[in-house]
Amino acid sequence: MRSRRPIIAGNWKMNLTVQQGADLATKLVSMLAGNIEDRDVVICPPFTSLDSVFRAIEDSPIHLGAQNMHFEDEGAFTGEISTAMVLTTGCTYIILGHSERRQLFGETDVDVNAKLVKALAAGLNPIVCVGETLAQREAGDTEKVVLRQVRAAFQGLDSQDAARIVLAYEPVWAIGTGKSATVDQAVEVHGLIRSFLGDRHGDVAQQVRIQYGGSVKPENAEEFFTCDDIDGGLIGGASLKAKDFAEIVKAA
Repeated sequence: MRSRRPIIAGNWKMNLTVQQGADLATKLVSMLAGNIEDRDVVICPPFTSLDSVFRAIEDSPIHLGAQNMHFEDEGAFTGEISTAMVLTTGCTYIILGHSERRQLFGETDVDVNAKLVKALAAGLNPIVCVGETLAQREAGDTEKVVLRQVRAAFQGLDSQDAARIVLAYEPVWAIGTGKSATVDQAVEVHGLIRSFLGDRHGDVAQQVRIQYGGSVKPENAEEFFTCDDIDGGLIGGASLKAKDFAEIVKAA
């Protein structure tokens, strides 16, 4: 029987202005009032909206997360943001290693590990994304690719740090395509990840929360979330609609 606390995070990506973000956050506070005592809910707006969204949710149980960060404290890194900057906006969570960062901006496994180490040292709760492309799945390489990403992300971490990490399994071919992995496909990969962590970190593997992400919507959320090894979801497009995201949260 699962004892891990479910976690549902909304990744807004590069969407919504400052005012639109604050409006959406305000709606979510109202819609989720009294419904999330037994689960964690995180919303991750663009950097420009972090402050206004924090003010909208600060008296609610909803947590704030950022979508990315740099592993250096400061310096000549135009367009980047540090852990200190993230923390001053009220963030307690951080998304790392999203497939869009890996594919579009060239982030490597080494980069993800460096960011993860820095995030943990700063006291942030990392949500680390892993997942295979369609070509990798069709080649039978899902296990090899996903476990390589997990192994690299956790490189050098002890079991105490490992327990603080949320993993998000997001098959790249299901992100923003409207095509979800089947429940059996998701459960299989979640099981592989947890077994791998068990070999490396023992009982800590049962504490690590693993989300599913990839075209999760109100119509299919409950089917995923009732599986023992799936501890919630990292939600993309549906998190931009207050009603849809609220229904997904309640399905956890």
